[in-house]
Amino acid sequence: MNHPIQPLVVDSQGTLRFKSNAIVSYLLDNGGIDMNMLACKDFSAEDREQFAQLTGYSLSGFGELSYVRMETYAAAALMAETGASEAQARIAYLEEELASLRNALREPVARLYGIHPGDIPEQP
Repeated sequence: MNHPIQPLVVDSQGTLRFKSNAIVSYLLDNGGIDMNMLACKDFSAEDREQFAQLTGYSLSGFGELSYVRMETYAAAALMAETGASEAQARIAYLEEELASLRNALREPVARLYGIHPGDIPEQP
């Protein structure tokens, strides 16, 4: 199950970033635990993704984190670019992935069944 994607805002420097959570920021600043300590813990990729969002990570920096799944980054980027809802953005990403896989499999499937690749419809 995916955690929800935080809203995106433009900061005073013009950087697109996730809206930070004041409680999370306070705990990081005053709680005696820092990001390096958290990095050593065994948290799921989903929890790490959400935590990065809650700390107000920039969208571009978020996409470079090793634990961020392409699906999450692509959905957040599409939400920022088009104003799509999270559900719409996740669906659009998955539809694009499916079309890409179908197109990539046209040649191997044609060889497997001994048909011409042109007989298999190309996906938009």
